[in-house]
Amino acid sequence: MNWTVVQKILGLLLMMFSLTMLPPVLIAMLFNEPAWLPFVEGFAITLIAGVLFWLPVHRVRKDLRLRDGFLIVAAFWTVLGTAGAAPLFLAESLSLSWTDAVFESMSGLTTTGATILTGLDDLPKSILYYRQQLQWLGGMGIIVLAVAVLPMLGVGGMQLYRAETPGPVKDTKLTPRITETAKALWYVYLAFTIACAVSYMIAGMGWFDALCHAFSTVAIGGFSTHDASIGYFDSAAIDIVAIVFMFVAGINFSLHFFAWRYVSIKHYLQDPEFRAYAKILMMLSLLVVAGLFYHQSYSDPGDTLINGVFQAVSIATTTGFTTADYASWPVFLPVALIFASFIGGSAGSTAGGIKVIRCLLIYKQGVREIARLVHPSAEIPVKLGNKAVQFRVVDAVWGFFSVYMVVFVVLMLSMMATGLDQVTAFSAVAATLNNLGPGLGEVASGFMTLSDTAKWIAVAGMLLGRLEIFTLLVLITPMFWRR
Repeated sequence: MNWTVVQKILGLLLMMFSLTMLPPVLIAMLFNEPAWLPFVEGFAITLIAGVLFWLPVHRVRKDLRLRDGFLIVAAFWTVLGTAGAAPLFLAESLSLSWTDAVFESMSGLTTTGATILTGLDDLPKSILYYRQQLQWLGGMGIIVLAVAVLPMLGVGGMQLYRAETPGPVKDTKLTPRITETAKALWYVYLAFTIACAVSYMIAGMGWFDALCHAFSTVAIGGFSTHDASIGYFDSAAIDIVAIVFMFVAGINFSLHFFAWRYVSIKHYLQDPEFRAYAKILMMLSLLVVAGLFYHQSYSDPGDTLINGVFQAVSIATTTGFTTADYASWPVFLPVALIFASFIGGSAGSTAGGIKVIRCLLIYKQGVREIARLVHPSAEIPVKLGNKAVQFRVVDAVWGFFSVYMVVFVVLMLSMMATGLDQVTAFSAVAATLNNLGPGLGEVASGFMTLSDTAKWIAVAGMLLGRLEIFTLLVLITPMFWRR
C-alpha cells in the first residue's frame, strides 16, 4: 500500500472540496443574509485539514495501484461527508447535533435525499443552496471531477475512476485518455444541469429554485428547497420537466456522450440496458396510474396521470422527489414503488439501486437455466444484444446481488434492533442503501424521529449504496492488506 501517495491525494481532494463551501457565501451576500460565517469556518477547517494531509508528502512521486484507488475513494467519501457537515453543524439557524449534521451531509453527497430537516421554506437561502450543491457534486462523483481537473494524478487516475464509477463494467473509456473521459462526462453533466435549470424557469420556477432543483434532478438526489418538494409548485409543467430530466439522468451518461459526439440517437436504441430501463419505467408507470384510477385516488384524471407517472419515475430512478403523499396511496402501490428502487437506473448514471444492467443479466441467466432444463447438454451463452457476456461478468453480478441482499438484511435487523417496526426498518434501509431518500412508516416524511444509532446505520447504508458495497467491503478483507 502506497500510504504516502494515498495521503497526498486525500489532502489534494480535501483542499479542492474546501472551495465548494465558498459559493454559499456569495448566495448569502446576494440575499443579504447573515448566514455566511459557518461556510467560511467550514472552508477554513477543511482547507487546513487538506494542507496538513498534503504538506508532509507533497514531494512524493509514485504511481497509484488499484487497491490504493479503492482506499482513497472509500476514505475520501467518509472524510468528505464529515467535512461537508461542518457548515451545517456550525449554522445557528439549524442547531443540529453532530450526528444530524453528518447525516444530512452524507445524504446530500451520496445523492440519497433523506433528510432530518423541517421548515425548509424558512431556512436561509445559503443553506438551501449548499444542500443542493452537495448533491450535484456527489451525483457525478467528485473523484471523477478530480481526475478531470488534476492531471497530477497521472496514471493513478484510472484507479480512482474504476473505484468510483458505478456499474459492473468499469474499464470502458469514452476517450483514449482517462482525464478526457472524466471531462467528457462532466461536460455532459453540466450541459444537462443548465438545460434542466432553464426548463424549470420556462415552466414557472424562479431562478434560485430552478438552479437548486436542477442540481438535485440531474444528480438524482431529491433534496428540495421546500418541505412539499416539487408538490410545492403545484404545476403540471414543472412536473413534466422533472419527469423528463429524471428519466434522462437515469440513463448511462456514456450514451449521452455518444449521442452528442455523433449527433445521433441510435446508441440509445441499440443499447439493451436502455431498452430495459425504458420498459421498466413504462410498465411501472402504467401499473401505478391504473392502481390510482381503480381506487379513484384523484377526482381529476389529469392529476391521476401526472402524479402516477411522476412518482413512478421519481422512485424507480431513486430521485425521491414527491408531488403527493405516495406512502398513503392504496394497497400495494407504495411497496411496489419501493421495490422498484432496488432496480434503480442504468450503470454509468447518477442513479442508485442495483442497476438495470445487473437485473437484466440476472433475468437472462434465469432464462438460460430454464432452457438448460429442456436442453441439458446445450451451450447457451448469456447475451446482451448480439454479444455474449463473459462468465466472469455474470458471476460478478450474482456475487454483487448476493452481497447486496445480505447487507440489506443485516442493516434491516440492525434498524429493528433500535426499536423500529418492520415497515419502517425495511423502507429506511431501502431508502438509504438504494440512495432513494423517502421511505414508509416513520420515515415517510423524513428521518428526524430516528435515534442517533439508527441514523448512523442509515449513514453506513448510504455509503455502501453510493460506492456499490464492494468498494467498502473489500477494505475489510485480509487479502486486501496482504503484500
